[in-house]
Amino acid sequence: MSPPRPDAAQPLLHVVLVEPEIPPNTGSIARLCAANALRLHLVGPLGFQIDDRHLKRAGLDYWPFVDLRVYRDRVEFESANAGRRLHYSARAARDFTEVRHRRGDWLVFGGESRGLPDDLLAAHPTSIYGIPMRTTSVRSLNLSNAVSIVVYEALRQLRPTPTMAPVVG
Repeated sequence: MSPPRPDAAQPLLHVVLVEPEIPPNTGSIARLCAANALRLHLVGPLGFQIDDRHLKRAGLDYWPFVDLRVYRDRVEFESANAGRRLHYSARAARDFTEVRHRRGDWLVFGGESRGLPDDLLAAHPTSIYGIPMRTTSVRSLNLSNAVSIVVYEALRQLRPTPTMAPVVG
């Protein structure tokens, strides 16, 4: 018997991937969202088919527990979600730990090779944050790692009551 699905109507956080390109990253992020009862939004065009075997493999058998929304493009996403409290991950002087999260926040990340579009960032300059890196020898972090870092900081701030024992290993 499958465990009951958390209340999908009111997720604690939303994770938004704008034009993701690499199926295993998206699958890993989907698994993270399933583990934490977060809603995952995929904004196209996607760099893969939603039924891609690599995407399914990275998400393992957790896909039935992923609260997933898919949008053709940014126009469809923005019209469906106007007025939301969005935070954008990009290179920025503001550290991701400086964001004060609230229940229902939307965490927005760009595709692996391009990040978020410049026009989107220019339209929301006060909502951009970055994840600092200690060297300049690495261009960027892996998308699924970046999402994990930001999600767990937001969850730390919100301190939701866990429904299960802590994960070990």
